Amino acid sequence: MAVALVLTLTLSVGVGATNQADAATTAPNKARVSQQQAKRPAAVKKTQVKRAQVKRVAKSRHVAKKPVRRVTRARVAAAGAAAATAAAVHQTITYETRSSSMLGRPGLQSRAALVMDADTGEILYGKNSNETVPIASITKLMTAIVVLDAGQSMHEILTITNDDVDTLRHSSSRLRVGTRLPRGEMMHLALMSSENRAASALIRNYPGGLQAGLRAMNAKAAELGMTSSHFYDGTGLNGGNRASLFDLAKMVKAANTYPEIHDYSTSSSAMVSVAGYRNQLRYVNTNPLVNNSGWDIGVTKTGYIREAGKCLVMQARIGATNTVLVLMDSWGAQTRVGDANRVKHWMETSGRLVTSSERRVGDHRL
Repeated sequence: MAVALVLTLTLSVGVGATNQADAATTAPNKARVSQQQAKRPAAVKKTQVKRAQVKRVAKSRHVAKKPVRRVTRARVAAAGAAAATAAAVHQTITYETRSSSMLGRPGLQSRAALVMDADTGEILYGKNSNETVPIASITKLMTAIVVLDAGQSMHEILTITNDDVDTLRHSSSRLRVGTRLPRGEMMHLALMSSENRAASALIRNYPGGLQAGLRAMNAKAAELGMTSSHFYDGTGLNGGNRASLFDLAKMVKAANTYPEIHDYSTSSSAMVSVAGYRNQLRYVNTNPLVNNSGWDIGVTKTGYIREAGKCLVMQARIGATNTVLVLMDSWGAQTRVGDANRVKHWMETSGRLVTSSERRVGDHRL
C-alpha cells in the first residue's frame, strides 16, 4: 500500500508539472499567433471572404442543375417495357412466305431471299422479298443484256483504259491499262469472274458511249417490268444500283434466254492473255457450284460490295422445276453457296417435286 501511494503521488506530481510546462509553452505561442493575425492586411481577409462566397454559389448552382432522381419501381417497370418492345421490334424484322404447295422451310441464312418457279412465276419461298436492295455485281447481267441487244460484234477488240480503273472503291484487277481483248472475252471475264474493268469497257464502248449504255440499261429494266430498279454504272461498284428481289428474278429469267450469257456465266475457268504478263492468266468462276455435277445451272452471277453483302442469283433446274434463286446480303463468305444448297435440299425433300402444271398456286405466310 505504501509503495502504491508513492507511485500515485509521483505520477500526479509529474502530470501536473507537465501540464504547467505545456501551458507555459502554449501561452507565448498563442500570443505570437494573435499578433500575426492582427498584422494581416484587411485586403487578404476580403479576398478569402469572396472566395468562400463564390464556392457557396457554385455549389448551390451545381445542386440545382442535377437534382437527385429517385429510382422507383414505376421507372424500373417502364425501362423493362421499353426494352421488351425494342426486342419485339427486332424479332419481327424477318418476314417469310412460302407456297402452299411446299412443305417446311429451307432455313436460309441470307438476309433476303426469293425462290421462284421460272415457268409459272409462282413464289415458292420468300424472305424479306419485298425489299429494294443494293445489287452489286449482279448488275453485270444487265450490262451483258444491253450489249447483246445492241448487236455489237463479239470479235471487236476493246482496250482497257484509265476510264475503266475503279476510283470509287479501288478494287483490284489483273487487266492492266492497255490490255486489248475481243468484246466476247471481256464479257466472259465480266460474267464468269466478275471482272470490273471488263464490264466497264463493255458499257463504255456501247453505241453512243457510257451514258447511252446506262440509259439502255434502265430502259431494259422498265421493259422487263423491273419497277423498283435503277442503274448508275455497268459494274455494280456504285451502291446506287438497286432492285427488288422480284426485279432480279425477272432479270435472271431474261438473261437465261441469251446463249452467250449462259455459256459465259456457267463456264468453270478460262486462260487469258493480258498486257504486261509473259504467260496467260487463269480466271475462274466466282460461283463454285458450276463445278458441282449435282447442279444444272442455266445462268448465274455473284456480287459483293459492303452495302449489299454477299449475293448470288441463279436459274437452275431442281428436280422437275425450272427454278430462279435470288440470295441477297449473305453474312459469310460461303453462306450464299450454302443457302443455294439448302434450297436445293429443301425442294428435293419437300415431297412436292412435281411438274409446274401440277402445282397448286398459293402463298402461305409462315
